[in-house]
Amino acid sequence: MAERRSIFITGGGSGIGREIALFFAERGWFVGVADINEQGMQDTLGLIQHGFKYSHKLDVRDRAAWDVALEAFSTAAGGRIDVVVNNAGIGTGGDIATMPVDEIDRCLDVNLRGVLYGAQASYPHLKKTAPGSCLLNTASAAGIMGSSGMSVYCATKFAVRGITESLDAEWAPDGIKVASICPSFIDTPLLDGTGSRGSNELIRDRVTQAGLEITPVIEVAKVAWDAVHGNDLHYLVGKTAKKLNFAKRFMPGRARKMAKENLKPLGQ
Repeated sequence: MAERRSIFITGGGSGIGREIALFFAERGWFVGVADINEQGMQDTLGLIQHGFKYSHKLDVRDRAAWDVALEAFSTAAGGRIDVVVNNAGIGTGGDIATMPVDEIDRCLDVNLRGVLYGAQASYPHLKKTAPGSCLLNTASAAGIMGSSGMSVYCATKFAVRGITESLDAEWAPDGIKVASICPSFIDTPLLDGTGSRGSNELIRDRVTQAGLEITPVIEVAKVAWDAVHGNDLHYLVGKTAKKLNFAKRFMPGRARKMAKENLKPLGQ
């Protein structure tokens, strides 16, 4: 009998992380969710009707806490971790000239340091279950093409794609797969925020007014499943991400013009 595979997901208390947890749990995986939001994690676990589940409070900015969380989950999962999803992230937007320094630092710490710390802490666990293990990083359409008013967020998501490409090569001899998912505008609570303390306009309203697609969150979970089981490096989610990728690759001049014309900040 094959051993039950396990997946550890940061940012599992809501949105994309929650949906990935539910999708894998329904397919028989042992699911571990991590978040700083304890109530959110419990709500996620409550939605998992069948299978084994586990939660661990984790601030991804704390490197030492990563080791504790993964070791605890490995023990709970029978000594194995097959997949780690570096999903925890926050959005931020606004004019870089006036953005508060603490807002810049917080976005960099969660979206960039958190991913690097997660990769470093995950390595020994994923090496143990290789070949077939996977580090899956949540990037964004904002990591494909820069957008006005989103320099900090875009910087982190471009970086996540770069980290993915680097580790894909670095860990290949160990048999560890590394991939990223690049969602565009996903129907999660993040769209109901403003993206910046200095704005009162909801991201969802800006996306709708711009005529852009809002993708159901289940689509991200489906692509995450494909990424874990596939051989590609970057996986695009949603029509907007695919259009941006096409424009950036084949029509760079037009893509640049579009970015300049669209001066309102938009993001995942």
